[in-house]
Amino acid sequence: MDKTETETKGRGAACQRLLDSPVIAAVKDEAGLDAALQSECGAVFLLFGSAAEVGRLVRRTRDAGKLAIVHIDLVEGLSCREAAVDTLAALCRPDGVISTRPPLVRRARHLGFLTVQRVFMLDSLALKTLPGQLNVGKPDFIEILPGIIPRVIGEVAASTATPVIAGGLIRYKDEVMAAMRAGAAAVSTSSPPVWDM
Repeated sequence: MDKTETETKGRGAACQRLLDSPVIAAVKDEAGLDAALQSECGAVFLLFGSAAEVGRLVRRTRDAGKLAIVHIDLVEGLSCREAAVDTLAALCRPDGVISTRPPLVRRARHLGFLTVQRVFMLDSLALKTLPGQLNVGKPDFIEILPGIIPRVIGEVAASTATPVIAGGLIRYKDEVMAAMRAGAAAVSTSSPPVWDM
């Protein structure tokens, strides 16, 4: 098996693991990470850190048996260019990469990472431009923010084969259930009470 096949197989396994544990812990600091590593969540979205510490954060997450998915746009010290993905791969090789930037998602996918295209649904223009963004990055998942807009989640889920993750402002079990009923394949939340659903 060549390197490309191995990376594709690894990305596919990570995607399946994420789908098997659809509540994702989104953490913004060390205290959040400590709590997430004790939770039932199978995946952690790392939404903080610097280039100097991202390797340690990824190792801690993996050592706890969880997927480590890094929001590359939020890693201090990395640029918003495709080379940042190569740097992240050299630093720690997380299981996945999140970005709002389609070219970074495309590069991460090329390198064999599970990829999440994060999209802020602020208005109808964001909904209209989404297919173009997805065409550039070809992500494994789309994360729609805020995740408390079931109607929009339903529209996006119905219009694409790419699984949708609802994220942002989700604090309660009923909000998780509403997002899942609308068509979300998973939910990311920074609310610890929801992690052990």
